[in-house]
Amino acid sequence: MAYQFTIQRPVEVEGIGLHTAVPGRLRLVPAPADTGIVFRRVDLDNFEIEAHVRNVARVSYATSLMRQSVLISTTEHLLAALYCCGVDNVYVELDALEVPILDGSSQPFIDLLAQAGTRRQRRARRYLRVVKPLEFSDGDRRIGIYPDDEFRVHCFVDYDHPSVGPQEIELPVDRETFCRELAAARTFGFVRDFPGLREMGLIRGGSMDNAIVLDDAAILNGPLRFADEFGRHKALDLIGDLALVGLPLQARVVAHRAGHALHTQLVTRLLQDRSLWIETTEEPAPVAAPPSASASVSALS
Repeated sequence: MAYQFTIQRPVEVEGIGLHTAVPGRLRLVPAPADTGIVFRRVDLDNFEIEAHVRNVARVSYATSLMRQSVLISTTEHLLAALYCCGVDNVYVELDALEVPILDGSSQPFIDLLAQAGTRRQRRARRYLRVVKPLEFSDGDRRIGIYPDDEFRVHCFVDYDHPSVGPQEIELPVDRETFCRELAAARTFGFVRDFPGLREMGLIRGGSMDNAIVLDDAAILNGPLRFADEFGRHKALDLIGDLALVGLPLQARVVAHRAGHALHTQLVTRLLQDRSLWIETTEEPAPVAAPPSASASVSALS
């Protein structure tokens, strides 16, 4: 039987929001067993929003949570780090509406959690084990979740750009693999999209310090951290959105050109159909360390 974990000590970091450009402080605080991941807006009398798909409000270029008109935006990079570091219970205190983007990856949050440490709690960890498949599509985008002895993601992306093209990542989701293969992969954007996004009130805090920036011909702020950094970052985003299940998963998730909307739809549909899953305290099978992930041009089956 596995046990739940929280962090040992409070830690904090400051930065600006990717979309709002508003400076903010994020503080992680230990939480009791069975709390889950709970955001607190300390600028609004500690108003709490649980990190759960029922609270998803927006999925346009980031995942945002809302309760009673109070918003928490751009949660996915932090949630991916918390999930993969095995932190079940924590309060995430924010004095602004957006999680700081930092360098555009999960690595700064991994570093923050290393400072915080973890502490085992006297309560069994519960898992959500998928027992029947669920899959659906939206045009050429599709996503599915399938029974598996461990948690795995299989992510395919394809961008019509000479520096990107098709990329495919398939990995088990555990702390070691995430830290080695995915955590440092940064978000990215295309210069041609910036005017329209800014008209929508987005990416006001975006810069070459917190994203990979591409014009129509090349990457403007290389080098890349991985040859297939774009695919790896999409896998990171997928894990962060899947954390909104509220429990660790035992399943394989396959995403083909998906994004935040399909990710969160998958979680919603999964939780709505109790025939697709069971809740268990039985640990998943140990994950063998895989070889380094590599890009592939083949489409998902």
